[in-house]
Amino acid sequence: MKKIQTLTAALLASVFLASPALSSELRIGLNDDADVLDPAQSRTFVGRIVYTAMCDKLVDISQDMKIVPQLATEWAWSEGGKVLTMKIRDGVKFHDGETLDAAAVVATIERNMTLPESRRKSELSSVEKVEATGPLEVKFTLKTPDVTLLAQLSDRAGMIVAPKAAKELGANFGSKPVCAGPFKFVERIQQDRIVLEKFADYWDKDRILVDKVVYLPIPDTTVKLANLRAGDLDIAERISASDAESVKNDPKLNYADVIGPGYMAMYVNINNGARADNPLGKDKRLRQAFSYAIDREAIGQIVFEGTSKAGNQAYPPTSPWFNQNLPVPPRDIDKAKQLMKEAGYETLDVELQHANNTTQTQMMQVIQSMVAEAGFNVTLKATEFATLLSEQTAGNYQLSRSDWSGRIDPDGNLHQFVTCKGGINDVKYCNAEVDKLLNEARASTDDAVRKEKYDAASVILNDDMPIIYLGHQPYAYAISKKVKDWEPSPDGMIRLLGVSKD
Repeated sequence: MKKIQTLTAALLASVFLASPALSSELRIGLNDDADVLDPAQSRTFVGRIVYTAMCDKLVDISQDMKIVPQLATEWAWSEGGKVLTMKIRDGVKFHDGETLDAAAVVATIERNMTLPESRRKSELSSVEKVEATGPLEVKFTLKTPDVTLLAQLSDRAGMIVAPKAAKELGANFGSKPVCAGPFKFVERIQQDRIVLEKFADYWDKDRILVDKVVYLPIPDTTVKLANLRAGDLDIAERISASDAESVKNDPKLNYADVIGPGYMAMYVNINNGARADNPLGKDKRLRQAFSYAIDREAIGQIVFEGTSKAGNQAYPPTSPWFNQNLPVPPRDIDKAKQLMKEAGYETLDVELQHANNTTQTQMMQVIQSMVAEAGFNVTLKATEFATLLSEQTAGNYQLSRSDWSGRIDPDGNLHQFVTCKGGINDVKYCNAEVDKLLNEARASTDDAVRKEKYDAASVILNDDMPIIYLGHQPYAYAISKKVKDWEPSPDGMIRLLGVSKD
């Protein structure tokens, strides 16, 4: 990773003398590079971080994890929960100068539902039609009640894109995205930087206090922190847990962390192409054995300095949606070996792909050592994160390690990953009973009924194990003290309205 270049003191002085004021630039070090910058197509966590500055949504998430207005100022459900009506904010402009109105919202939702490359289809599968019922009013008519829809609209499914640009660029929209957020797209150089600049016509422009935002992918956490200390970064996201104390003791830096609603997991290729034709993909006993060979509590201590939470489900054990009848299993090598033997194996070769950032590499090395005691000969394959996701989609993997940042509704952590037609079902798992339970959970407005459905689904998934859950990591940040009024968000997004820099 090349070191980010900085201006010398002399050059800074000359620039200061030559101009009456310097524009403020916020530089943010990301753990990975984003994938395609199209809300309809993308899936990376860091992509969502960029969107938070670039693409406003119909609704947003507050610091206490509540749904709050953004582009929609109010909304109401009809009796029976099959019609959602939204009032759209007046006076909003897209970055290309076009007006954001009800027709633009309809165009985006329909694009998300019909674009061949869209990953939002399963998130919006309950929507029968969306229509403009006024210049600034949109009506969603659902096939069946879906209490998760508002939560879906608080993320990429609800990011409204400029219709003209979306039509002209089609599937290539990500090359020059046009949204309606506080910052507009300037340029992107893969594996190097994404540059945004202040949008002068933003509807809440008085809260934009920096002129430019530059996102820099730096997978090596040591390099990232060094750049922050050198003044080449202002915020470093997901720093290594081992660096936390050092950051806390640095008089020029602030430290912040928050446990997100997502999870860390390994995805097993069950039925995604030719590479699914392997023992691990075909025999659930081998997947169960692999899971039993892992000490999740030890991983938390070794890799995350005790800051993570061990987990075996799509929600942390502290979540009300966690099935308490399926507690996090302790490591059991004897049980792992027994399951291996029942499946007809004493040893098994496994290729495990993972992102090439520091923390994941360390974690996979620990797991590699743990499962070896049960007879699994794991070969690690490190790759850039966006490439890893592409390989997952294509089915070019056997076992793949990836995180999910999580959603405020439990549906967002499960449905699209394990239902037969789920938009991010890279493992190609398909179980009619799981589909039935998760679809019924979407349709109920009774949390007790929903909990019963999710519990039943978790029992099946814990047995079939298409996804091996590992735990729940904190989002840890190091921040220059020049940055003012920034705080971490519980969903892991980096929100920049009201944030300034000395």
